[in-house]
Amino acid sequence: MDEQRREKLASLFEAVATLERKIANEWNSHNELGFSKSHIFILEFLASEGPKRPSAIAERLKVTTGGVTVLTTKLLKAGFIEKTQNEADRRASQIHITNAGLDVLEQSRQQVDTLFTQLFGMLSEDEITTLRNIFNKCSK
Repeated sequence: MDEQRREKLASLFEAVATLERKIANEWNSHNELGFSKSHIFILEFLASEGPKRPSAIAERLKVTTGGVTVLTTKLLKAGFIEKTQNEADRRASQIHITNAGLDVLEQSRQQVDTLFTQLFGMLSEDEITTLRNIFNKCSK
């Protein structure tokens, strides 16, 4: 790799890391609900796709099933999700969102909208599409 390309990629890496920190800081400063982005992702996933096994949640969030257990424990204690045994296979459990979970999800959507506006509101639709395509390409 030539030096000029290396410098450009290093600069890109730094910009991505800075954006990542900014997103985390903005989330934390607007997070009135006390849940992480991953908690909200779980609620969104369950609300949009219905009850899921922990393994499906792990796959979607790109974490281990142990990670899902840690994340769902807080949501279970708060009453935002419930865990039930699968009738056909008692070893398999399913997690579904509760009405309280739907309520907190709606509150979180307002926070997320504010966050998105602050972080990306200056971008055009074309720029958003281009960035998404670039990030998706780099993620593969």
